[in-house]
Amino acid sequence: MQTEVVLGIGGNKGDRSSYLARAREALSREVMLISSSQVYETEAWGGVAENGSFLNQVLLVHTSLEPLALLKLTQAIELALGRTRDQHWGDRTIDIDILYFGDQVCSSSSLTIPHPYLTQRSFVLQPLAEILPKKIHPILRKTTLELLAECTDQGQISVWKQAK
Repeated sequence: MQTEVVLGIGGNKGDRSSYLARAREALSREVMLISSSQVYETEAWGGVAENGSFLNQVLLVHTSLEPLALLKLTQAIELALGRTRDQHWGDRTIDIDILYFGDQVCSSSSLTIPHPYLTQRSFVLQPLAEILPKKIHPILRKTTLELLAECTDQGQISVWKQAK
């Protein structure tokens, strides 16, 4: 059985665009990529980013993996792409977050679904609203557009225009 899953990907170290592409490519070997938002350039959120702004994107995928198996996969991809966990919310080559896993709600020491900071991050809600504006948060029972309208995050976010 396939489950609809929403992933957030982003990073601010090295060739940011290349890391996003490589993460999408690695994911698409294991899950079915259905849709992706535009890429957004955003300010760092929650931590100190010495390497500057992030590129972020939201992906809609279908998978037959269970949540913890998907988490293991995303962490393996992060590791393969040079992700280190030196500082919480610090600089990174790539970060892959499970935002939604169908309509499941779970909380364990290793995984919380829906993502616990989803509603606080405009850099997640803006691209999510682009591809799933009517997606209902399974706990708050609000659409993505409603959550975006209520979000107090004032960080700069803009569609990324890759240099030619």
